[in-house]
Amino acid sequence: MTHTSPPATEPATRLLAEALATARYEDLGAETIEHARRAVIDWLGSALAGAVEPAARMAQRVVAGLGASSDATVFAAGRSSSAGAGLANGVATHILELDDVHKGSTLHAAAPVIPAALAVAEREHSTGHEFLLSVVVGYDAALRIGEAVNPSHYRFWHPTGTAATFGAAAAAASLLRLTPTQTIDALGSAGTQAAGLWEFNADGAMSKHLHPGKAAFNGVLAADLARAGFTGATRILEGDRGFFRATSASYDADRVTDRLGQEWKIGENCYKLHSCCGHTHTAIDVAVEMRAARNWSHGEAPHHIAEITIETYGPGFEVVKQQNPRTPYQAKFSLAYCVAAALCEGLVELEQFSPDRFGPVGVCDPSIVALLARTRVVVADDLTAKYPAAWPARLAITLADGTVLRGASDFPRGNPENPVTTTELERKLVALVSARLGPELARRALGAARAVGERSDMAEAFREFGVVEVA
Repeated sequence: MTHTSPPATEPATRLLAEALATARYEDLGAETIEHARRAVIDWLGSALAGAVEPAARMAQRVVAGLGASSDATVFAAGRSSSAGAGLANGVATHILELDDVHKGSTLHAAAPVIPAALAVAEREHSTGHEFLLSVVVGYDAALRIGEAVNPSHYRFWHPTGTAATFGAAAAAASLLRLTPTQTIDALGSAGTQAAGLWEFNADGAMSKHLHPGKAAFNGVLAADLARAGFTGATRILEGDRGFFRATSASYDADRVTDRLGQEWKIGENCYKLHSCCGHTHTAIDVAVEMRAARNWSHGEAPHHIAEITIETYGPGFEVVKQQNPRTPYQAKFSLAYCVAAALCEGLVELEQFSPDRFGPVGVCDPSIVALLARTRVVVADDLTAKYPAAWPARLAITLADGTVLRGASDFPRGNPENPVTTTELERKLVALVSARLGPELARRALGAARAVGERSDMAEAFREFGVVEVA
């Protein structure tokens, strides 16, 4: 691999470890703490609702056999070791594709970081303040390292499995109150375990769910090893055979240390409102707005539309270029399907990815099938140039009478540039959990998430959700 970045002169690993190990809750500021609370609220909905999905059940059965420890809650499946709980809850969080994302790193931080933080916080009987601090610290490590290797890293590597392993380790290290030197060791052991390849997308395999779960598991393991005196590479990021050089053709080590300890990256977090890959969301929002402007009713769009052209950015296109999905999973990574569903139905939620909508030859819904046949997805160089700072999309819809409708946006709803309120995130949590586990449990989950900062012992924060009944 040819590297276009100059050799890293600053000891990024040491500087990051020192900043994170010395961070204190009292120094975060009210705005950063609120960002952490929002992240936990948003995460819990995906984690609980995803916990009853088949892939999550498989992971739960596996972690139940990893040992006799019962240190931490496994949502909908009892208890396990901290590392095992991190794995199972990390897998569950990522299944529904509604967990948060960060543009600059193209990384989903909640799924690996918060399960690792919660598992260790339960075992160590940490306070709510200590837990929220660990979430902030974990996000910071994951997103900074993800930005440093992006976008070339994204060609082969899934940052939620790679860069986020560092984030999970940093969160765990914070809760274990590791020294800067021990935190370096934890990052070193995390980095040598960091993995996650995009090849899963060719088969629609469950590996994508595994990536955050294994990142959480590896992060807990790395921090526990460091506390025991187990050493790790001291220059795991910037070393001659470290993470930067191994996984990126054009890394920027300065992204790790830029305003380090002064601005927390969790403030850049983005929240997903559609149950599919984040690279589809800007186009979905544009499509929903265009549909509303024409006041089309359910299924009416194909009667008016002759052709659809969707312009997107190169790295995103590689992930969402599936034209005729045959499974719900493939549909979540089909820009064409997601836009067609948005134009036909005005929303792209869990219902649009139910199994009965797909068959051996592809999509079953005749309205969506009709639009897919008229849809073309292309890469636009000017949009690619904006990525990853923006995730832009342009739509041109040619109507049957020859009229051309145009819409464009750089940021989907839920981004800091196009924000959603905490109330909207709470409604999202309640809707997700109610659909699978009932409204009463959803109400209790919201109360637990709201109160997390006031907990004197995180071992009790979410314990009740280890045993749930499917609605």
